[in-house]
Amino acid sequence: MKLHANAKTTPKTRLLLVQRIQSGWDPASAAEAVGVSRRCALKWMARYRAEGLDGLQDRSSAPHRIPHRTSASKVRRIRELRLRRLAAFQIARLLGMARSTVSAVLVRLGLNKLRALEPKEPANSYEHDHPGDLLHLDTKKLGRIRGIGHRISGVRQHRNRGIGWEFAHVCIDDHSRVAYVEVLEDEKGETAARFLERAVRWFAEELGVRIERLLTDNGSCYRSKVFRETRERLGARHGFTRPYRPRTNGKAERFIQTMIREWAYGKPYKSSRGRRLALRPWLRYYNHVRPHGSLDCRPPMTRIRASG
Repeated sequence: MKLHANAKTTPKTRLLLVQRIQSGWDPASAAEAVGVSRRCALKWMARYRAEGLDGLQDRSSAPHRIPHRTSASKVRRIRELRLRRLAAFQIARLLGMARSTVSAVLVRLGLNKLRALEPKEPANSYEHDHPGDLLHLDTKKLGRIRGIGHRISGVRQHRNRGIGWEFAHVCIDDHSRVAYVEVLEDEKGETAARFLERAVRWFAEELGVRIERLLTDNGSCYRSKVFRETRERLGARHGFTRPYRPRTNGKAERFIQTMIREWAYGKPYKSSRGRRLALRPWLRYYNHVRPHGSLDCRPPMTRIRASG
């Protein structure tokens, strides 16, 4: 059991207190030595005699009896109504109870949040059999840098307002998790299309991998005419994630978290250019060296070699 933050003694201290009294110490002297009262020392001694070592553990501070606690039948009724999506004030009105009481019961049942009423979604993890079978694409907006910002300094007054944004365009191979990233000026359709061309060329020329299919969110750049024409010319099919469901493109989302933590905000950069220059070495480390948790702690490039 978790000890109280202001507790003067722990089970080990209480045992020492008991042992000293048993060895002949005066209870008042033993209590003074550990900074508690004589009455407290006698309490632990009595508990030790009655229960042994278990008696020296902390006990729950909850009362043994709660005479006015909501009855089990009412708790069941509150649960039934909540599962029908009724709010706490509606349940209180129907049952003639105080809203605060109904809210407390819902907290105790773990039903105070609406998300608790939704059925748990099955895991949607999947992995394609070969490199190039599916390429995940996404973008991440990054604030431009002019000097050390508040993320590093911790001083909010150091924000660099008005200097704009740049965008990391990322693509991840579903089978191997090999990543290709560029930092570009915007996330328009033309920019995303040219990025796709370079990414497909990189996978083909550097890794010998042909891209069969793309998966993106419903961003306007991926819905644009120029992106569609480029994708068709490259011979890749295109699938979209479900709206408002970023987990559908989970591999790209997870990679972006890692990229942001380890590269974009992993060290202090004095300029956006410095951050862009650090991207290629970090990508090389990510693809060739960094252990990947989903690949038995092997780097992504080992999957490409194994498939070659």
